[in-house]
Amino acid sequence: MSVSPGTVLITGGSRGIGAATARLAAQRGLDVCFTYAERHEAAQQVVAQVQQLGRVAHAIQADAGDAQAMATLLDRLPPLRSPLTALVNNTGVTGPLGPFVGQDVATLRRVLDVNVLGLMVLTQQVVRRWQAEGTAGAVVNVSSIAASLGAPGEYVHYAASKAAVEAFTVGLAKELAGQGIRINAVSPGTTLTEIHATAGEPGRPQRVAARIPMQRPGEAEEIAQAIVWMLSPEASYVTGATLKVAGGL
Repeated sequence: MSVSPGTVLITGGSRGIGAATARLAAQRGLDVCFTYAERHEAAQQVVAQVQQLGRVAHAIQADAGDAQAMATLLDRLPPLRSPLTALVNNTGVTGPLGPFVGQDVATLRRVLDVNVLGLMVLTQQVVRRWQAEGTAGAVVNVSSIAASLGAPGEYVHYAASKAAVEAFTVGLAKELAGQGIRINAVSPGTTLTEIHATAGEPGRPQRVAARIPMQRPGEAEEIAQAIVWMLSPEASYVTGATLKVAGGL
């Protein structure tokens, strides 16, 4: 499988699904720019891995939940060897696990800022650039199977934010389809990443495995395969779609 030549911008590329996507995109021939929040050493490790694959890599520290930072992110990109042709909105936060009634306003605001507002603002900036340049770009938004399951008792607010992402994907895809700009989403099921530890339960993937028809959590690399396919010419007639990569959920 090949991808159209260019550079992909990935939010949250220093670990998990984002890092796996950066490596796979590089294997498929894309240069890579990605954001990271705090883990400089992890980010530099991904940069080195991409460079070992013969592609250019840049890591930019930025808070995906800061709308102003997302609005000016493109201005911080270094000179690119190849044009920006793809965006992967990967960054997401859940807040602590627990019933919705126990979540405080600060948690709700942070989840919406990162998962929805920051994503929308960055996408807006990228699309504006593509429209000005006449670029037929591709966006993949990373959603979650929680958007369709609701995640009761765990993170209803997170599920709601991802449902917003999927609605945004459909609407924007229809708005931009005539301009050759494709907008899609990938909806992972339970995946072996650090998001569970951050939410307060590192062993959650093992706890919920029995609910998954395939009886196991996914690997970050399996989600990355779907994301990179969505960016590729093989998906040239796909827009407005949400692809579930969730083991049957």
